[in-house]
Amino acid sequence: MMLLEATNLRKHFGKHTSVDGISFDIEQGSCVALLGPNGAGKTTTLRMLAGLLEPDSGLISFDGGQPGGDYRKALGYLPQAPSLYGWMSGQEYVLFAAKLSGLNSREAADRGAEVLERVGLKEHARRRISGYSGGMKQRLGLAQALVHRPRLLLLDEPVSALDPLGRREVMELLRDIRDETTIVFSTHVLHDAEEICDHIILMNRGRIAEQGPLASLRSQYSLPVIRLRTEKMSGARKWLEELASRSFVLESRFAGEDVMFNVNDVELARHTILSEAVSREIPLLHFETGSSTLEDLFMKVVGA
Repeated sequence: MMLLEATNLRKHFGKHTSVDGISFDIEQGSCVALLGPNGAGKTTTLRMLAGLLEPDSGLISFDGGQPGGDYRKALGYLPQAPSLYGWMSGQEYVLFAAKLSGLNSREAADRGAEVLERVGLKEHARRRISGYSGGMKQRLGLAQALVHRPRLLLLDEPVSALDPLGRREVMELLRDIRDETTIVFSTHVLHDAEEICDHIILMNRGRIAEQGPLASLRSQYSLPVIRLRTEKMSGARKWLEELASRSFVLESRFAGEDVMFNVNDVELARHTILSEAVSREIPLLHFETGSSTLEDLFMKVVGA
């Protein structure tokens, strides 16, 4: 069942086009990663979906309703840098958010206690937010976004500012939450998208470069790949550039002494590379065969 449909959304800031005519659907019960480099238009897109920015043109329809209808009560939203009141306790803040969402006092208290326990802040509920760690603040932000049981949860870079432990805590929460609500979250960390999402929307320069089920895109773009790294020495780079022109190489990407080859015959490529490295006395520091990944697709789309 389709939960949200966005059609031809555009947003300009002065002469800069942040979002340039994008269209996509979000199915109920899905987890969608909005991917792209910094400046791709991810935050602007989420803010339009959340009703915080008016599109210059285009339509948003929620749950089959008329385009332009107000569906904000069905949303939970967590910005990249949430505004938390340090003088409040976590409990006070969640109660405040619950009442703003339309819950009465009893509902707000019951649901507030429930989500604080859910995000692991039950023991810290009465502490002032100013004393919370970064991971605790992000979990509190999730609690306020979930307190009214939204049908669609919008998260803008939810783990970008966290240390590895805080990131792991939040990702585990999202994995649990996706069983009860539809999630759209923006990120440029591809591992996060692969970990919990089933759909991706890949943006670049305000437009959608690719979108669809993650499994389908993996299958569509999966090619045999050889990755290798040589010692930095005279002749190594020239040899790698020669390899890039061989008939078995479909595409190559260089990054210093690291190179990735998409190949059409992995056995021939493997034999040629290893035998020539030995005959030319070029030390290989790394040699790996596999298939192209979501990161490879990302790098290809953004032109890196």
